[in-house]
Amino acid sequence: MSDFLAPVIALILAVIGTFLVLVAGVGVVRMPDLLTRMHASSKAATLGAALILLAVGVWFGDGAILVRVTLIVGFLFATAPVAAHMIGRAGYRGGVTLTDENVIDEYRDTVDTPDPNGD
Repeated sequence: MSDFLAPVIALILAVIGTFLVLVAGVGVVRMPDLLTRMHASSKAATLGAALILLAVGVWFGDGAILVRVTLIVGFLFATAPVAAHMIGRAGYRGGVTLTDENVIDEYRDTVDTPDPNGD
């Protein structure tokens, strides 16, 4: 890329990524229960971190760094949704209460909840 275009693209990617990470942080603070907090943090924070990493790759412009950035972004996209799902599932099975705004609980009939009496 040209000497002018690469820093501009890197700056745009970094600003958008930083905004998304900020939105994820606000979502974690503002959302009422675990499941909606997991949704806010996993979606926006993963995309924000990926954009910031891509900004680093564009800024340096080296092929080896771009390969590393691509692998890290792929790892983030592969693991963040799985981790969010498992944390949300563990919280649900552990008895974390949902808000009153969640009127439909489709997962209740399919989960094996432990018996409180130990039977």
